[in-house]
This record gives sequence, structure tokens and C-alpha cells, in this order.
Amino acid sequence: MYKIIFLFFFLFECSFAQVLTGIDVLIQSNFSQLHGKRIGLLTNPTGVSADLISTIDILAKAENVTLVALFGPEHGVRGDVTAGGTVMNSSDPVTGLPVYSLYGKTRKPTAEMLKGIDALVYDIQDIGTRSYTYINTMALAMEAASENNIEFIVLDRPDPLSGTRVEGSVLDTAFRSFVGQYPIPYVYGMTCGELATLLNNEGWLTNGERCRLTVIPMEGWKRSMYWEDTGLQWVPTSPHIPNAATALFYPATGILGELQTVNIGVGYTMPFQLIGAEWIDAQKFSDALNKEKIPGVWFRPIHYKPYYGEQQGKELHGIQIHLLDKARVNLTSIQMYVIAAIISMYPNHNPFSDASDSRCRMFDKVVGTDAVRNEFLGGMPADSIVGHWNASIRTFLPLREKYLLYK
Repeated sequence: MYKIIFLFFFLFECSFAQVLTGIDVLIQSNFSQLHGKRIGLLTNPTGVSADLISTIDILAKAENVTLVALFGPEHGVRGDVTAGGTVMNSSDPVTGLPVYSLYGKTRKPTAEMLKGIDALVYDIQDIGTRSYTYINTMALAMEAASENNIEFIVLDRPDPLSGTRVEGSVLDTAFRSFVGQYPIPYVYGMTCGELATLLNNEGWLTNGERCRLTVIPMEGWKRSMYWEDTGLQWVPTSPHIPNAATALFYPATGILGELQTVNIGVGYTMPFQLIGAEWIDAQKFSDALNKEKIPGVWFRPIHYKPYYGEQQGKELHGIQIHLLDKARVNLTSIQMYVIAAIISMYPNHNPFSDASDSRCRMFDKVVGTDAVRNEFLGGMPADSIVGHWNASIRTFLPLREKYLLYK
């Protein structure tokens, strides 16, 4: 009886979803775009329908659709691999289908992997930030599709940061890496379907080719929507993005976190929402940052002990970031002011001096240039650095406008 009641309320709640993602639209069309095709599916646990059924299981059971292989990005198709961990070739325990790793020795599907496949389907929820690896896996799969004359189909999904937020410098391709391959801003304000269309039509795939791209667009999504406006349930996109709110904090502190000189809440209950270290005076630090009057944000002093990681059990002091007005706050600038405050208040703990050379190089790769680090090292004030950081957006916006699928 309890199971029946639970199921009723669960389905009742799902019926209020305002947005149908690409997989839901595909279901409504009775999978017409896939009929008679042998399908490879690039997905992970975020690839689910509105009622939280895995796209893997949906396509495996769909009539007139032949799902023949799965492709695993970072964390794996079932989410059983930790951040940065190697995804291995394997068999899917539910369907028995072969799973090919795209996060290990091979990051681009090979001709052997794609043998006998007519179309490669992509269904992964992203968080709208350039350094998140899924969009780079998508682009490499698009390259492989072009090289093997295979259709590439994107099942589109919302940008949880909204479709209007664009922040950070356009990547300098001299710093191209797997955490940033293409000349787009750090926060690019596009869905994965829109971004795929831009990469394809502009000829930005690194092989210089274009694939046969099809985007299954969402229904009901508007650019102004944050995740809570969609009515959809959130599935963690990675272990440290447990809810949609965390996706907003990732671009606020994640770049600083690459230096690994302060804790950013990873290892505690609020990943990406905190800045902490044993040597920070929480009250003075929060006061200094609040005096900057950064629009839409407030800093509260906090004291905490991480439960795991390098700083496990250490008493850390610092700030909790509170987003008071999401529409006004420039998320990526928050860590710029934090870095400047650390350098000013704690010169013996300069984040760049304390970091290893490899961590500084990773910082530059994620930022997409070494200009930001060099400006800090040269003593430039935070306001100026933030201004430079966002200056190149204006060159990207007209290009982006050409590929927007939603209003």
C-alpha cells in the first residue's frame, strides 16, 4: 500500500515539469528519429527522462530502436567512477551492452568502437561551465562521427545557470586542454545542443570537419529559467555537484580550487560554497570581502572541519558564500576578489606562491590564459582584473546569438 501511495505522489510531482528535455521529446515522437538505426549512446546517470528513467534503459526497450553500444565519459555511464578516475571498457550490468571508455587512454571514439553504428546519441546534463569535461567529450565524439560518416544526435537539456549568463574570458587556444578546448567564455550561456551547433557550423572541431548533426530540442524551456523553474528533478552531474544550487557555486570558486592552496568546501557538506584555511581570520576576511560590495552576494564567517580530503579533520576558518540575487551576481568574479583579499591580508599565503608549478599550469588552463595569474602577481587590483576577465565576452555574444534555439 505504501509503495502505491509513494508511486502516486512521485508521478503526480513529475507531471508538473514545465520542461521536456530531448529524451522526453524523443519519447513523445515514439523515437521516430531513431527508427531502423543501430544506436550508440554517450551518456551518464544524468541522462534520464522526467520520471527519472535512464535513457540507457529507455532506448534498450524502445521498439524499432537497436541500441548496440554505450560510451562512458568522466564518472562512467552509471556514475560509478570517482572524479578524475579512469573509466574502463566493460559491460553494462543492466543491459549487457558493451561500454566503451571515453575517459581513460581513449577520449575519442575509435573506428572500431563505432563499427556497425548508424547514429551516436548524446544525452548528458551539463552545468554550463567550460572546464566541465562533458562538452569536450561531446565535441570529440562529434569529430569521430564526422570521420566515420555517422549521424550525431544531441538530446538537449537545460543550462542550470540559465541561458542568459555569459562570464569570463574567451579561451586562448594556446591554453587548449581537456578542461577547455574551444574559444568560448568560461560561462558560455548555451545548452549543449546550441553549443554543438556552434562548434559544428563554425568548423571548430579540431579535425576541421563537420558532422551530420541533429539536435532534439527541449519543449517549454526559456533562457531566463534556472533549474528550479523547470520542474525537473536534479541528478548529480558529478559527485561534488549534488544539487542544482551547487552548479551555481562551481564557477564561483572552482578556478581558485585548482590551486589547492585553500579549501573550497570539497570534503565538507557544501562543495564550492566555502573558502577556508587554518590561517584565515573568518570575521576579518568576511568583513573585507563584504566591503567590496560585490552585487548580489554576501559573505558569512564560518568554521568547519572537512570530513575527507587533504584537510580532513583540520579546523578551517573562512567564509560561506551566499547568493542573494542570482541575476545580479557575476559568479566567476567572486573568486577573483577572494584571491585579491588573500594576497592583501595574508601575503605569506599567496595562492600562487603556495601552489606547485603543475597546479599553476592547471589554473591557467582552466582560466584559458595566463593573463589573470600574471595580473595578480603584478599587483593589479581585483576590479581591473575582473574587468579584463570579462572584456572579451563582447566579441563572443554576436556569434553565440546565431545559434540560440530558445528565447
